[in-house]
Formats: sequence, structure tokens, C-alpha cells
Amino acid sequence: MARFPFSAIVGQDEMKLALLIAAVDPSIGGVMVFGDRGTGKSTAARALASLLPPIMVMDGCRFGCSPDEPRACPGPCEGKKASKRAVPFVDLPLGATEDRVLGSLDLERALRTGEKVFEPGLLARAHRGFLYIDEINLLEDHLVDLLLDVAASGENVVEREGLSVRHKARFVLIGSGNPEEGELRPQLLDRFGLSVEVRTPREIESRVEIMRRCASHDADSEAFSQSWAEEDDKVLHQIARGQKKLGKIEVPDEVLHDAARLCSAVGVDGLRGELTLMRAARAYAALKGAKAVKRDHLLHIAPLALRHRLRRDVLDESGSTARIERAIAEHFK
Repeated sequence: MARFPFSAIVGQDEMKLALLIAAVDPSIGGVMVFGDRGTGKSTAARALASLLPPIMVMDGCRFGCSPDEPRACPGPCEGKKASKRAVPFVDLPLGATEDRVLGSLDLERALRTGEKVFEPGLLARAHRGFLYIDEINLLEDHLVDLLLDVAASGENVVEREGLSVRHKARFVLIGSGNPEEGELRPQLLDRFGLSVEVRTPREIESRVEIMRRCASHDADSEAFSQSWAEEDDKVLHQIARGQKKLGKIEVPDEVLHDAARLCSAVGVDGLRGELTLMRAARAYAALKGAKAVKRDHLLHIAPLALRHRLRRDVLDESGSTARIERAIAEHFK
């Protein structure tokens, strides 16, 4: 069955925008999607991964090496040729061990031949693709910490059992969860680049349209996907254009001052908020085809970059998003 098309997802514009920004600039640090069950969180992430064009990978390489990056693999790679492979989309199960995630010694080979060989983990499989964690708020904190470290550095370092292995692990980290089942510690939540709040649609027409599209997809997934192919191609072109323009986007000093002023106004601790806000605004400007980041770009994505970094105010129960919108209205309108 063909995957549900990205552009056919009804509503959830903020979530789709966050995923597009992360696809343009994975260094932003991943996307945290908190919201109701059954609102298309995993569907959107899978749809975006399947939308992207295949990548070139060296045949037999267990680390997803690109032929454009010679000697990047701790391999050695078994193949001499490269072939196309779908963009990786790796689900990380809640019960995964640290060895399964990072990689470990191949015990079977060690016992059989006495040779110490590294067995790649899920991070190697996710290289150049997506790593998706459902119910991330139920995952052990030390594993979340490790994943965030690797996502930020783009490299996985394993030193254990007499092995010392370093391999590239660049991926878009996407975590989803339901706040009713527990929240991430603020120290971990703050390290995600973007945060999205997803709610069940309240409009009757939106709910009806979701049922229509799901029924059409279930009846003939290939035909349904084909009917949305043109819209998906537009999204793909937008991502490709954004990736190409990203390094050329200028960030004027006045926009940097705006970012610092907004973060100060809402009480963001540390400088991670400003840095992520700047990167996200630059990626958003690239998606829009702009030559430079403008104030409108910055303010549009500010809730995505800042809402999960605010301290809780016991005297203000309006929520982080409302506090950010209030600060924008007060200082920039």
C-alpha cells in the first residue's frame, strides 16, 4: 500500500511547517510533536520521508555512506558501486536498549573468529533520513539525552568492549507524545529545536474531509497517491529550493536584535532559544524563496522555536503560545 501523501493531510499546518523546516536544515535539532492521539503525527513524518527523492548509497555499506563522502565510513564498505535507496525512516521502539540504538560488538563474530567487529545500531540505519520516536515521553531519559547529542553533532561515537568507533549519523529527529501520559523533563525538551502542539480538529468540515481522504486512500492507495502527486511535487521542489538557498540566506543585524529582544521579553533561559530561532527563521526564509530573513519570518516561526523553552508561570495559566503571541503584539506591532 502506498503511503498517505504529505500534501493530502488535512490541516495541521504548524506540524507540517516544522517538518519542512527540519528537512531543509536538520541541524536545527529535531521536532517535538505533542498532542492528541490519532491526529496524524506519525503519518505526516512518514509521508515526508517517502516524498523525498532516493539517496545514493554505496552497495553493501552498513552505515549509509554517500559516494560523495569518501573515507567517511568506518566500514570498510563491501561494495564498489553505488545504488539508489529510499530515504531511511527508522522507528525507535520504546524497549530499545542502548546497544541497539548506538551499536555494539558483534558477539557472534567475536566468538566465532575472535575478531572484534562493530555491529551498527539504529542511528547508523537512520543516517541521512529520519529517526521517529513515538511516545518519546515514555522513553528513558538517558536514551533521549544520547539521541539529542547525536542529532546535534551529526556523529555517533561508541567506545566500549575494546572498540572505538566513530561514524556519521545525520538525521531528522522527530519525537511525538501525548501530554496526558507524561511530559519530558524541561532540560531535555529545551534541546529539541522545534515544538508543535497538535489538537483534534473541531471543525465538522475538516473532520468529514479527513474521513473522505482516508476512505479514498484505503480503497485505492496508488490512485489516491497519484491524484496528489502534483501537490507533493510542489512540496519536494520547495524543500530542494530551500536546501539549495539555505547557505546563501542573509540574517540582518536588525533581525538578530529582534530575536534577542523577543527571547528576553518571554524570559527564555540561555542562548539556545535565540540560536534556534535564528536557524529556523533562516530555513523558513529559504522555504519561501527569500534572499534574507525578515522580521515576518522570525515572528511567524517564533512559537515553534520558543514555546517549549519557557518557564511555567504559576500566576499565568494562558500557556506558552499565548505568552509569546502577547510579547509579539506588545513589542513588534
